[in-house]
Amino acid sequence: MIAAEAMNGHPCRVLVVEEEALIAMLIEDMIYDSGGEMVGIAGTLTDADDLARTAQADIALLDLNLGGMLAYPVADVLRARGMPIVFTRGYAPAGLIARFQDCPILDKPFDQHSLEQAIHTALKSNAGSPNLAA
Repeated sequence: MIAAEAMNGHPCRVLVVEEEALIAMLIEDMIYDSGGEMVGIAGTLTDADDLARTAQADIALLDLNLGGMLAYPVADVLRARGMPIVFTRGYAPAGLIARFQDCPILDKPFDQHSLEQAIHTALKSNAGSPNLAA
């Protein structure tokens, strides 16, 4: 359960970037079922960039490919804010670019247990970093 990942007495707040509405709804259900809280969903690179700059989240789930464009610019914004990132992807390209090699990757389709594990891993690995998003 990601509720166990609560920070400062609140449930884990998750920002989701996913262009497929049905998949975004499934992820939202998984997050709530795990005791987490949604702070926003973005389906385009522009909307994701806006949310990445303003959302008060503990972690972001970021679809690597948004409408044929890689989401690394959004990941850069999130990283600059100290927010842990879990990348999701619908196919298996070679991998992440070097500066994001430390981020967990979830290949779609994934289940709730895999999502919880990836969030736990990302939060744990980011534990020493300042989280400017909180």
